[in-house]
Amino acid sequence: MLTGKHYIEGEWLETDGRFSSQPVEGAAQEFCVGTPKLVDQAAVAAEEAFKAYAATTRDARAAFLTMIADEIDALGDEITEVGSAETGLPKARLQGERGRTVGQLRLFANHIRLGDYLDRRHDQALPDRAPLPRPELRMVQRPVGPVAVFGASNFPLAFSVAGGDTASALAAGCSVIVKGHSAHPGTSEIVAQAIAAAIDACHMPKGVFALIQGGSRDVGEALVQHPLINAVGFTGSLGGGRALFDLCAARPRPIPFFGELGSINPVFVLPAAAKARAVDIAAGWAGSLTMGAGQFCTNPGVVFIDESVADTFTASASEALTAMGKQAMLTDSIAEAYRQSIAQVQQIDNLREVVGTNCAGREALPYLFDTTFETWSAEPHLAEEVFGPLGIIVRVPSSKDFATAARAFVGQLTATLHMDAGDTELAASLTPILERKVGRILANGFPTGVEVSDTMVHGGPYPASTNFGATSVGTLSIRRWLRPVCYQSMPDSILPKDAIG
Repeated sequence: MLTGKHYIEGEWLETDGRFSSQPVEGAAQEFCVGTPKLVDQAAVAAEEAFKAYAATTRDARAAFLTMIADEIDALGDEITEVGSAETGLPKARLQGERGRTVGQLRLFANHIRLGDYLDRRHDQALPDRAPLPRPELRMVQRPVGPVAVFGASNFPLAFSVAGGDTASALAAGCSVIVKGHSAHPGTSEIVAQAIAAAIDACHMPKGVFALIQGGSRDVGEALVQHPLINAVGFTGSLGGGRALFDLCAARPRPIPFFGELGSINPVFVLPAAAKARAVDIAAGWAGSLTMGAGQFCTNPGVVFIDESVADTFTASASEALTAMGKQAMLTDSIAEAYRQSIAQVQQIDNLREVVGTNCAGREALPYLFDTTFETWSAEPHLAEEVFGPLGIIVRVPSSKDFATAARAFVGQLTATLHMDAGDTELAASLTPILERKVGRILANGFPTGVEVSDTMVHGGPYPASTNFGATSVGTLSIRRWLRPVCYQSMPDSILPKDAIG
């Protein structure tokens, strides 16, 4: 049962203000509005809880993560019903996303048990070394302290209350305050209930997790500027993320801001592959472009293809996209922003609208444009992310222009090469360019669908993310919430347990 309240220090708390959810179907629900005062209360509790939580064993934290996963699974049907009503996402999609969410919690649990992520190093003392003796030195990664996490609009489970940022921070030994996203407050509360149950079952400190719902911009600002917050995780728009990033940098004591800010994820269909498989690649691209109404940060918004086969590719993509039905977008404001983006693209000269239909309200239909390489190169706005199922096909006049296009891109989450044996030399020349531009390079696939694993990188150079050396998906994401500490000549009796195995 939803309470509409915030969860802080083991209690469900009310505030005076209220906001209403905006479900696609069913009745709206009222939720309490967050305040800066509430942020302070949660931060003080998180700092106190961190002192005890950071000292827990890896086995204890692993059991806690596993219990959270079990509690989420136990509430699975309720999460699906509420989440689908709030967001319009299909129930099958939410069930799959819940599987990913609990899967990454269990993956992180197993990972921290092994201890490899701590990168422990030990230099034995050399008291007889000349000309100077060497002291004993130990190095280990230690948790940074309370962490703030902003829930994402487009993933109500996997990038939200118990998503990758929260799960990795808890795995690292940090306490967490989550600012829930107003697109799915009911889903956020149910997942918070699961975490609360796990806190009680595992006897964890009450302030180790908090959920603050709603609130105006001042709540987010208060959270990232609170002196007890030591790092921030964010998934969302470039504008919103950059504003929070700047606040973190402007603090008297700046803190790291790990923002994943989106991408257009270019796809390069190289000549041999285009001649052999243009129809099939186009159909696959159309499916990836429209997955989740195009509301994925890995949505492949632009394709570069040899102009000699561009007509075939465009016809196949057009056929596939025309057959796509309407999809509900996550919020009314996201749907309106999608329509505004379409209108801006339509104003650009020398851009042909291949597929275009009117969409109103919260529903989205795909749009497809094609253009010349010359127009693409002259219109930097075409390289900006559109949150929705809008695709652009760029006709490339020669093989050397693939490299020109790749060099022109700013940071991206992904880039994809569709290639056959005859494209090996061209692909090899593009790869060194792309690895400086993106976090993940794919061959003969599509970027939607991000595997949660030891090897995954979900990040990239700015503006794809604000920290090119980090990932928000996979076990490496735990390292964001740690920092190395060296202990010199310290007796084992007062060292952290993790420092000595």
